[in-house]
Amino acid sequence: MNNPVLILYLEDNPRDAELVRDTLQQIALPHLVRVACDRGEYEAALAQTRFDLILSDNSLPDYDGMAALALALTKQPDVPFILISGTLGEEQAVECVVRGATDLVLKQRLNRLVTAVLRALTEAEEHRKRLRAEEELRESEIKYRNIFENSLVGISQALPNGQLIRVNQAYAEMYGYANAAEMMSEAPDVNPRYANPDARTEVLRILDETGIMSPREIALLRRDGSRFVALVAARAIRNAAGNLLCYQAEHLDITERKQAETEKAKLEDQLRQAQKMEAVGRLAGGVAHDFNNLLMGIIGYTELCRDKIPADHPIQEYLDEITSAAGRSTEITRQLLAFARKQTIAPKILDLNDAVAGMLKLLRRIIGEDIKLTWRPGAALRPVKLDPSQVDQILANLCVNSRDAIAGVGEVALETGSIAFDEKYCAVHPDVIPGAYVFLAVSDNGGGMDKETLAQVFEPFFTTKGLGKGTGLGLATVYGIVKQNNGFIHATSEPGKGTTFTIYLPEIAAEAEALVTCKTEAPRGRGETILLVEDEKSLRVTCGAFLEALGYKVMAAETPGEALKLVAQHPGAIHVLLTDVVMPGMDGRQLAKRIGAIKPGVKVLFMSGYTSDVIAQRGVLDEGVMFLAKPFSRDDLARKLREVLEGSHPG
Repeated sequence: MNNPVLILYLEDNPRDAELVRDTLQQIALPHLVRVACDRGEYEAALAQTRFDLILSDNSLPDYDGMAALALALTKQPDVPFILISGTLGEEQAVECVVRGATDLVLKQRLNRLVTAVLRALTEAEEHRKRLRAEEELRESEIKYRNIFENSLVGISQALPNGQLIRVNQAYAEMYGYANAAEMMSEAPDVNPRYANPDARTEVLRILDETGIMSPREIALLRRDGSRFVALVAARAIRNAAGNLLCYQAEHLDITERKQAETEKAKLEDQLRQAQKMEAVGRLAGGVAHDFNNLLMGIIGYTELCRDKIPADHPIQEYLDEITSAAGRSTEITRQLLAFARKQTIAPKILDLNDAVAGMLKLLRRIIGEDIKLTWRPGAALRPVKLDPSQVDQILANLCVNSRDAIAGVGEVALETGSIAFDEKYCAVHPDVIPGAYVFLAVSDNGGGMDKETLAQVFEPFFTTKGLGKGTGLGLATVYGIVKQNNGFIHATSEPGKGTTFTIYLPEIAAEAEALVTCKTEAPRGRGETILLVEDEKSLRVTCGAFLEALGYKVMAAETPGEALKLVAQHPGAIHVLLTDVVMPGMDGRQLAKRIGAIKPGVKVLFMSGYTSDVIAQRGVLDEGVMFLAKPFSRDDLARKLREVLEGSHPG
């Protein structure tokens, strides 16, 4: 102790008080003794000063040791109390200790006082240290609990079998629970938390071998089965003997960050692709310009040669071949210029239906007799501004491409229509600008393409055809023409299921404004439940947003299997099944039949990027069913849904 020990001594006999003072001089601690001669002084001292030790005589005129002990325990309960007496019997001594006295010293054996005082002070100091340690522990526990409960990071403690013994609110909410108690009440196998069970096995292996796992990305499952990605760190907690008590893990939900990174990567890929196409376009334009000059020279000198020799000269045959080769080269040059968007054009306001109809006879000759050409013009088509010759180029290139994709007998379908895209659709399709468009779709039931091939179809000089059978400029030419006229093009294809190229050209301004005005008249939903089944994430998100904005309740599924699970678990009514036609594992018609068996009377609206007539002739859709062609606007969806809901026949 650094400060002097403060001792209060209750004693009415001055001689005894002095004797005790002298005895206390033997303790090897600086100390101060305050003597209280009666009850009043004793009570006043306890009220005024905090003492380290209290000594009391047992017998005073108006007071006794037991009363002094009782008051000390009330006023300063943690201060040691030693009773000094010359007449205390054995029973009284025991009672004194039972009531709370630290020790008892007989005046006849006052030499014990020093030992008793030192022991009492030591025990009191240890008691105070223990109390301070306990208080610090309580404060530490409170701080930890506050950090644990209020942390934005999900924190959990679980037994080796997976049973949660402690979780904070952030962790519970991360997994879709209202609170920690609700989550901990479940058995560990009720709702698996790992999307991949092997991931949990790997985490446990690391913890068992090293005791700690650095943060790593892990796919997890919420209570409703939806996936999210978290950055997970964990450690094994063991006791002093090394026995495993539990595992503690910290979770940071990074799903939005991962989605943002994915979207950023997608946009960067699109930017790089656009830059590459632009660079190749500039090169193609430059090459085409020089090549065109060379071709003019070749053709011109060939004609001069013709003028210098008789018509029946044997060299005329060679000149014919030169002219033919120059003609083919001229076509390639024209395609290069179209791709580079440097082709000389004379845009005119035209009706796309009339332009396509004028090409049908030529297109039938191009694709051949074994391939059927189907034409479905859209009603009340608004005009677009385009060079008529470019329409011919687009149709010729796309139809030749479709012809080459069909082995033997098949069909090519042409379809036109009107559509409008709003801000929500354009948010997930950066190449699209909001507004009203006229579309031209060219579909075939040929061999189709995989995703890798589809990603490269518009690149110049890319071709899947054999050597000498294609330049790889046909689709690049179409791409260049569409971009030159402020439009965009989408391609949908799957191996063995054909291909659809859909071109979107902006309506002229006056007509576009009229179409936008009509969008406000789209009917809204009345709280009906729509089951949306779409395997393409961007379309699923977009369509779901459309439905919610229109006032419908949405249940979304990525696959037919997931949709069937949702239907089985949903107790209420499902008013409409809105499903893609072509999906992995099960097509839309099969899914509709399965759901109809579970929820009789549910209505069905099919959607697809393929044209409706091609889909119907494949046997996927029965005649008369409700169908919506992709891409569609929110207003298109709103009108079609009301038509389905107010119709009399289920899908």
